Amino acid sequence: MDINATLLGQSIAMAVFVWFTLKFVWPPINAAIEERQKKIADGLAATDRAEKDLHLAQDKAKDYLREAKEQASAIIEQARKRESKMIDEAVAKANAEREQILEQARAEVEADRSRLREELRKQVASLAVAGAERILQREIDDAAHSDILEKLVQEL
Repeated sequence: MDINATLLGQSIAMAVFVWFTLKFVWPPINAAIEERQKKIADGLAATDRAEKDLHLAQDKAKDYLREAKEQASAIIEQARKRESKMIDEAVAKANAEREQILEQARAEVEADRSRLREELRKQVASLAVAGAERILQREIDDAAHSDILEKLVQEL
């Protein structure tokens, strides 16, 4: 029976060891393993979230860049339109000033022409009177003939 007792003692020792291990050793090891698995799972989930956030940030950056390009294009187009409008306004203003200067020049020419005609009429009248005096070689009464001279000036 010694063998049986030894086997029984070994079996009991083994059972106590297994029970002790399952009761006191295994739970902390199992908890540590589960905690490690949870940390790894959390790390993988965080990596997935970070990757998704990175893709979202890249998409937003692309959208912002596209919007900035569109805004820049719109601003450039507005600047071109404004430039064209300013050029058109400047051309219109220059044309108006040119027309005004031409009108002033025409008015001055017409005034000079009228003044020169009047001076010419007066000179012709004086020459006519001087020629008539020489032809008649007599004295002309200015009071008597002023009516005739005025008519002559108006006809010229």
